[in-house]
Formats: sequence, C-alpha cells, structure tokens
Amino acid sequence: MARVLTIEDDAVTAREIVTELKRHGNEVDWVDNGAAGLERATGGEYDAITLDRMLPGLDGLAVVKSLRDAGVGTPVLMISALSDVDERVRGLRAGGDDYLTKPFAPDEMVARIEVLLRRRGAERSTVLRVGDLELDLIARSARRGANILELLPIEFRLLEFLVRNSGQVLTRTMIFESVWGYHFDPGTNVIDVHIGRLRKKVDPPGVAPLIRTVRGSGYRLAETE
Repeated sequence: MARVLTIEDDAVTAREIVTELKRHGNEVDWVDNGAAGLERATGGEYDAITLDRMLPGLDGLAVVKSLRDAGVGTPVLMISALSDVDERVRGLRAGGDDYLTKPFAPDEMVARIEVLLRRRGAERSTVLRVGDLELDLIARSARRGANILELLPIEFRLLEFLVRNSGQVLTRTMIFESVWGYHFDPGTNVIDVHIGRLRKKVDPPGVAPLIRTVRGSGYRLAETE
C-alpha cells in the first residue's frame, strides 16, 4: 500500500482522485490548499503527491519548488487545466515529475502514479536489469548479455524509462512527456522512429525480443509476452 497526498482545492476533482487511488489499494490524504499541502508534504511520509497547478494562495509551482529546495524528493504528479506546452515545461522544470491536464481519465491518473512509484523504487539502485539487459545509471552504459549497446543519450533515456517501468504498457503520451519532457503531438512519429532504432540495438536477430508493441496502446518492455 502506497501513501499518496492529494493537494487539490476543487472538491469534486479531489473526490475523484481520492476515490480512484483508494480503489487501487492506496492510502490517500487530501488537503485543499497549497500551504497545508506543503506542510504535509515536507514531512516526507508520502510515497507520491498529486498537486493541482492552480491553488489559492500558494500555487502548485511554488509548492513543488519549495519541496525540491527543501530536499524532498517525493514524486509529484502535477494536475492542471493549463495544457499549453509552456505551462507543462514550467511545471516540470519547477520540480514536477509528470504533468496531467484536466479533464483527465481516472485510470490514466492512477497509471501515472503507479509509474512514479515504480520509478522511485528503482532509483534506489544504480543498476537496472530486465532479463539479460543491464543498465548502469552511473556509467550511463548498457549491455544485453555480453554485448555492449552503443546508445545515443536520448536512446539511453528512452530505454531507462522502459526498463524502470518494465511490464507496464506505456502510451506514447507517457513516453514522450517523461523522456522528452513536453506535450506529445499525436501527429509526430518521433517515438516510433526512436523505438525502431532502439530495437535494432536491444533486440538484434537471434535473441528473444524485450521491446514489444501493444497495438492501439503503446509499448511494453518485458521478458515474456
């Protein structure tokens, strides 16, 4: 069971978030303003935080920046009606780990929280492994079995995101916003191009493929189907 803090001034939205997170087995506390949220979050007893961007008094940007300045590394999912690219970038640069726009699908919100929780657990190790695939986060190196993988920086970040969330179906939106750090354009094929290049290095002929396409959804990295 994960402990999640929801900082949201709109009661209807807050109830929706709390209900859905609890339905998936999480323990959730709710506060309706930034000052109280910052005080609660600074204690560090939470595993993740959902944070509204537009709060009365102390807004979401100020809250997450204050947390990072205080050395609190709790993953933060920022939620906002402000959907333009500049606002997303501001939220991520202030210290947010992910950014979700309103209105949102409750199951996507939960999936994003689950990704943040898995990522936090994986960050405790400097070496990530799935099967015979190994990533060294300090050396920024990767290998598949005995073969060293020559990856570009963006390919390493993409593979790291897939490995940290192995077994999880990751949508193109989730990949793009987490790896590239800004709003996904449905008209671009940049993710498919990079996945294709990454596959040639990670899954060469003769080895069991790890990177899988989930038709109509996105991609998944896993040892088995």
